[in-house]
Amino acid sequence: MVVRRMGVWSVAKLYSVMAGTFGLLIGAIIACVSLVGGTLARSDSSTSAFPAAFLGVGAIIIAPIFYAVIGLISGAIGAALYNLFAGIVGGVEMEVEQ
Repeated sequence: MVVRRMGVWSVAKLYSVMAGTFGLLIGAIIACVSLVGGTLARSDSSTSAFPAAFLGVGAIIIAPIFYAVIGLISGAIGAALYNLFAGIVGGVEMEVEQ
């Protein structure tokens, strides 16, 4: 079995979902670090904890969206390049069982 072409949109969607999930993980880590930083800032009365809290909430929302958009773009470019080069040098050979 040889994969000769890939559906650009299907690969782009898959990359987008995978990257968005990774972005959610990264956003959760940033939120946890911000929580610790905000707690430490709160113990020092000369600084405000608001920026750290805003960064944590923003990371949970913005990071997955950013990663998903980048995944969509890179998936589309990758699939299009695969189709181009597979036409020149041949596709990827795969062995499958049925």
